[in-house]
Amino acid sequence: MSLPPENPLPDRLSAVELAPPIPHAPERGEDPPWSAWDVLRILFVALFVIVVCSFGMMWFAMHDRAFSGMPMVDLARDPLVIIPAQFFAYIVLVIFMYRMVTREYHQPFLRAVRWLWPSGHWAAFVALGVALAVSGQLLSALLPVPKSLPIDQFFRTRAGAYVMAIFGVTVAPFVEELFFRGFLYPVLARRLGSLGGIVLTALAFALVHASQLAHAWGPLLVLFVVGSVLTAVRAVTKSVAASMLVHIGYNLTLFTMLYFASQHFRHFDRMT
Repeated sequence: MSLPPENPLPDRLSAVELAPPIPHAPERGEDPPWSAWDVLRILFVALFVIVVCSFGMMWFAMHDRAFSGMPMVDLARDPLVIIPAQFFAYIVLVIFMYRMVTREYHQPFLRAVRWLWPSGHWAAFVALGVALAVSGQLLSALLPVPKSLPIDQFFRTRAGAYVMAIFGVTVAPFVEELFFRGFLYPVLARRLGSLGGIVLTALAFALVHASQLAHAWGPLLVLFVVGSVLTAVRAVTKSVAASMLVHIGYNLTLFTMLYFASQHFRHFDRMT
């Protein structure tokens, strides 16, 4: 007579029940493959190519009949000269960012920067940008804003206003979101957490535009709030495309307001 085995297992115990439970992996925070030094490299390249392209475009403009006799100072404030220069500089900058991610870190670019297009409800982010622009204008009315700002020099003609509007609604949001919310924010958030990353990214975003706003604290505060909202959208959605859509909605609303307030930009031609 054989004895039963010790610790007999129930007949209906399945292999799945025998396997040890798999613990849920904790949600991974921001951990980009690049470092803070890489972000500084991008910033250096941006400054370098913008300066080179700007001087290059001004040199060509000085030899063009349309700009003949115009002083160098005026060429540096003419959007028909500066915006094309910035466009070419942005192309070089995006290529540099792409090669850094794909060649040095061997990562798919869009996945590394967390592009993640918000399919299905993308219009909601544009609407958020519209609301942000309206709120920003209301906030500006309560703050001391100088009557004249350096950025106003880019709206001296109707053609210049159109160039600024097209660039500001298409190229600028894409490149700025790539740098600030795609590259800078995750590096800061990895070290300081989401809140610290949001605050410092928004501060950097505002300071980059400080020269256009005469370093006046009123407009800079508004831009800091805007940058905080853009970065918060990126932090919550984990999507740079989402923050770009908000940025587009914001800029589009501002240019639309200016378009109607200036009688379809015709008011600028009468000012010259």
